[in-house]
Amino acid sequence: MSVGSIIGGWASWSKLRGNDDDDWVDRMNHVYTVVLLCIFAIFVGGGQYVGDPINCWCPAQFTGAFVSYTKSYCWIKNTYYIPMHETIPIEKDSREAEEITYYQWVPIILVFMAFLFKMPSVVWRMLNTYSGLNLEKIVTLTAATQVGDPKKRDQTVKHIAAYIDRWLDTHRQYHWNFMVRMRQKMSRFCCFLCNRREGTFLTGLYLFVKMLYVINVILQFFILNGFMGGFYSLYGFEVLDGLASNKEWRESPRFPRVTLCDFKIRQLENIQDWTVQCVLPINLFNEKIFIFMWFWFVFVACLTCGNFLFWIWRVLFRQNRPRYVKKFLKIMDEIHGDDDRKICKRFADEYLRDDGIFVLRLVGKNSNDILLTDLVFNLWQIFKDKPLMKRTVSEDKGDTYA
Repeated sequence: MSVGSIIGGWASWSKLRGNDDDDWVDRMNHVYTVVLLCIFAIFVGGGQYVGDPINCWCPAQFTGAFVSYTKSYCWIKNTYYIPMHETIPIEKDSREAEEITYYQWVPIILVFMAFLFKMPSVVWRMLNTYSGLNLEKIVTLTAATQVGDPKKRDQTVKHIAAYIDRWLDTHRQYHWNFMVRMRQKMSRFCCFLCNRREGTFLTGLYLFVKMLYVINVILQFFILNGFMGGFYSLYGFEVLDGLASNKEWRESPRFPRVTLCDFKIRQLENIQDWTVQCVLPINLFNEKIFIFMWFWFVFVACLTCGNFLFWIWRVLFRQNRPRYVKKFLKIMDEIHGDDDRKICKRFADEYLRDDGIFVLRLVGKNSNDILLTDLVFNLWQIFKDKPLMKRTVSEDKGDTYA
């Protein structure tokens, strides 16, 4: 076995991409953003630890060992930035106020940010299995049946529908008491407070994970703002304003290439103070990376927040459930009158419930409408063949379809 095949096996795009049990906005967060951050971390880290990240203009009397010491010391110790047209302040506090504290830690902070972007996906992968449904397997099977033999495809869709039916019937409420009725009423408003038997576990968990994505992408601006010294929140607007006013790209004081470094050298009992001028080539790349990251994070934040609100709208408005399955049943010519519409509403509200609709939506996002229509039709047929399908719901007893 060659080294290339081993690396290819571990670093395949499918493994990096993860499972298809979420939507494309989630993958914008936990796949594409993570890949970008890791690429930037490797690039900057290579320049720092393999290349020559700092060079300093040393006095003529400095030997080679002194020059190496100066470079190492100034890289470890924070340098500070004073524009060329300004006088270097004498006060130590004034110099320390202009120190640049971030450039040594850029690769580490990028990896940490990538970890934060990946964490909501890890939470989703770990907890969705408690629903009792192998969601990854369902989505993988439906995606795989898009191409292939039509007979095998129809058979696979029937097996998937039967599996979902068993899962839906297994996780139902068969005991009726005060606590059960309270949970049912609360499930109409907040699926986070319910469990598998209320048919809201997967939906509530997914909304929680969506909220984690929103919190994370907003938190990134606060993390970078503290890490970069308090200017990063509005950095993109500052860059756009500078480009609009100057009409050219100029060196930014946020990522200076030329800085100053103070250090002391002890010779016997004498302590000599030295100030040298250093150049940070890595800041040429850091500036472009953090500019790109600001605009990318704004883009991802808008998508993530909009997607989260869209999913909230889907869950909170109950009429979205029968409306969603009705369009597929109309394609199969299964809705003919008011009676069929009422049965369709019971099919969505009492049989599929929030979690069943959620599974169908996820299948639809990772396959196509043709396959999803066949899956809904098979579930519809299973539902209509059940002996208790036509039972009238008793509002007094709080009974639902069992």
